[in-house]
Amino acid sequence: MASFRIGEAAGMLGVSADTVRRLADSGQLGPVLSAGGQRQIDAAGLARYMAARPAAEAVQPIVGQSARNRFPGIVTRVVKDRVAAVVELQAGPHRVVSLMTREAADELGLAPGVRAVAAVKSTNVVIELPG
Repeated sequence: MASFRIGEAAGMLGVSADTVRRLADSGQLGPVLSAGGQRQIDAAGLARYMAARPAAEAVQPIVGQSARNRFPGIVTRVVKDRVAAVVELQAGPHRVVSLMTREAADELGLAPGVRAVAAVKSTNVVIELPG
């Protein structure tokens, strides 16, 4: 079962580690124990929680950006047919959707709970895996 450390989940949610602990304690996020006994957050549960969150209010646009914009987040949904795949990624308050070949989604192992980065350039969204 895939999981994230408390700090990783906090970074993806844009909140503090204490907030993630409170969400886990209240049952809103599914905590799991690592092999070493550390409390972590279930990746699939985090994906469901992020997909259900309302979008944050629009923030003032940043004037100085690079040509490539990267949105680290977590895959919340993957729909595949014989040829294509639609991949939804929640990156903080942003929901990013990418249309790619099924083969590419399969090769990347994209599924709800997988940590990924949406790289946006012009009208194309490319999903990358960190590290």
